[in-house]
Amino acid sequence: MKTVIDIGNTTIAIGLSKDGKSIDKVYRLNTEKNRSYDEYSLLLKDFLPSCERVIISSVVPELNEVFREYFENRYEITPLFLGQGVKTGIQILSDNPKEVGADLIGNTVAATTLYDETCLIIDLGTATTFTYIEKKALKGVIISTGLTTSKDALINKASLLPQIELIPPKKLLGTNSADCIKSGLLYGHASMIDGMIKRVKDDVQNPDLTVVLTGGHAKIIYPLTNEKMIKDETLILKGLLILLEKNSAE
Repeated sequence: MKTVIDIGNTTIAIGLSKDGKSIDKVYRLNTEKNRSYDEYSLLLKDFLPSCERVIISSVVPELNEVFREYFENRYEITPLFLGQGVKTGIQILSDNPKEVGADLIGNTVAATTLYDETCLIIDLGTATTFTYIEKKALKGVIISTGLTTSKDALINKASLLPQIELIPPKKLLGTNSADCIKSGLLYGHASMIDGMIKRVKDDVQNPDLTVVLTGGHAKIIYPLTNEKMIKDETLILKGLLILLEKNSAE
């Protein structure tokens, strides 16, 4: 069994593959930075009955050693962490390539392999990111506040506003506090995405630019957008699997 893991600030996604070509199962855990090695061991052993090879993308350095130790102790294998030394086939054209997160690289590898070598990737996570790739060269990123981050900031700053579930309201113009907040957050985020897509297309002078939407909130936001895009909720796991096979072969 090949294992691919994306450690994000909010969620840890674990993908399992038997043949190394497709993701067979996906499990998700809440990211807890203070959770101990023993606690993660108890959780992971239920998902991973066996493991031959593993690659990890992490934006939470505090958990890297926990996961490294787990795989070394349980399976006697050293995880491949997506970072320097990993062959990606992606050129990073930024002022400081070391600043580019592993999650953006994983998404880029998958999108350029599966969809188009020139594309815009929108990842709806703790932050909402827009990554522009041109002929497999990462040329720029836009970072905005994520949907849950916006919700938490709003609720925490306004004492009288209720907690809400992130599901679209029945109508755009709300008539109660919960629906008003849902409409503002969800339709507001969808409108921001539509607007940013148009701006990027104008900026790079490519009206037919391929757009790929991914991340934990893709399923919620996708139906509310107007721009044409491809929805792929497991994009980064597919990218990690491609990289695991590529680097193992080489």
